[in-house]
Amino acid sequence: MDRRDTAGVGAIATIPALLTDRAERFGEVFAISGPEGRLTYTELAERAARVTRAAMSSGIEPGDRVGIWAPNSARWVVTALGLLGAGATVVPISTRLTGVEAADMLARSHTRALFTVRGFLGYDYPRMLAETGRELPDLARTIVASDADSWSSFLESASATTVEEARARAAAVDPDDISDILFTSGTTGAPKGVLATHRQTLAVFSGWADAVTLRQGDRYLLVNPFSHTFGYKAGIIASLLRAATMVPVPRFETDLVLDLIEQERITMIAGAPTLFTDLLHRDRTRHDLSSLRLAGTGGATVPTELVERIRTDLGVPQVFTAYGLTESIGVVSVCPPDAPADLVATTAGKALPGTEIRLVDRTGNPVPLGDPGEITVRGANVMRGYLDDPEATAATIDTDGWLHTGDIGTLDAAGYLRITGRLKEMFIVGGFNAYPAEIEQTLLRHPGIQDVAVVGIPDSRLGEVGRAVVVPTDPAAADAAAILDWARSRLAGYKVPREVVFTNALPRNPGGKVLKSQLRDPR
Repeated sequence: MDRRDTAGVGAIATIPALLTDRAERFGEVFAISGPEGRLTYTELAERAARVTRAAMSSGIEPGDRVGIWAPNSARWVVTALGLLGAGATVVPISTRLTGVEAADMLARSHTRALFTVRGFLGYDYPRMLAETGRELPDLARTIVASDADSWSSFLESASATTVEEARARAAAVDPDDISDILFTSGTTGAPKGVLATHRQTLAVFSGWADAVTLRQGDRYLLVNPFSHTFGYKAGIIASLLRAATMVPVPRFETDLVLDLIEQERITMIAGAPTLFTDLLHRDRTRHDLSSLRLAGTGGATVPTELVERIRTDLGVPQVFTAYGLTESIGVVSVCPPDAPADLVATTAGKALPGTEIRLVDRTGNPVPLGDPGEITVRGANVMRGYLDDPEATAATIDTDGWLHTGDIGTLDAAGYLRITGRLKEMFIVGGFNAYPAEIEQTLLRHPGIQDVAVVGIPDSRLGEVGRAVVVPTDPAAADAAAILDWARSRLAGYKVPREVVFTNALPRNPGGKVLKSQLRDPR
């Protein structure tokens, strides 16, 4: 039975209202499970409400920005939902950032309070922040959620605010209030803060949940960082929308993930292609993975063979891919989980309902069907703008409301989108446009290539040529000349890379995207 709509949101348009509804309608369903324990939706709402009261008692006002610099956990979920109930704007910060980078985001977002931890992977985030020496005049309070005294002291302040006052504050949150500021990966410059509202977040991820078939009763392993849209919105928010059970994982560890799939009877897992590659390379015979029904990936080039192996070797019958960016509230299109493997691997699927996709040339005019062009998007999944940067906002969202993604793609007659590269990553070989993603997709069919990224490098005669940075399946047998010979029979001459460089792993950001700026000088 298709249960996608049984947890529909109807007219609900704020995240606090959604949580209240879930507690009322699915109160005994487990909202969170895993090594930290279990919380029903009723218990999740109660704990979030206490955070709301404590935030109000601490002086957090509607619209105040509050940072969370911590790994995935049940407490992260409770804290974020409680802050949203207080009318605050959540500012998630990646645990991979340095103190200097985190301080910059806190300063630029004028963050009033920060929730963070000590001890994750040996890091002491409060100390890292203090050691920067940067003054943060807006930051009035830091709560160390991993410190029992600090966390308890914060929660005890809830007594100064009544339950009724907290309910009134949550009810006063407007659908068009800014719910969060998520920073871009910074792969093409300094990270920018992206403003998103409650209304558009719920609308976009309700559509996403329908497209990927997430449903009530699913048990969703949340591996992707909550500081990223893939973890926070396609994880926490989507789970709330469908009253699914969340199983947060602080970081990806192959054996731990395999254990949790068996112990928690996980039905859905999503992550970068490398996550599934790592699972496939482990001995899985000791684990019962039969509960898995749905897997999602994206954020990088996906080999067709990987989709096939997820379905056959991991036994996950449904696999989907998706395309999106922070500026599009995380998602633009989805390739449905029942599509053929080659379609899942080589396309980003079709636009979400209510989303328009148009491909344009450098002058902004639409390109003919099938021709490559910059992907522009219009709909609910267009950000409200960049934080305190009207010029960058105007350069990204045109006067007709189209978001210019900077990605190059093609659309076929059936509406399937293919990503061929970044506008800024495209390189020109003797006057011909070469698109890295297209070349990467071909190279990934080579049996000796496990992972690959292609970048343009200067050439005295042709202007630019391609460099393929390859993770070989067998380092001892890696043969650059053989790879180039193989590529010449499958790619036009100008698309064939002029050199192959081998590496153990490609550098990636938390969302799984390759940091290509680091590949142009790999030595």
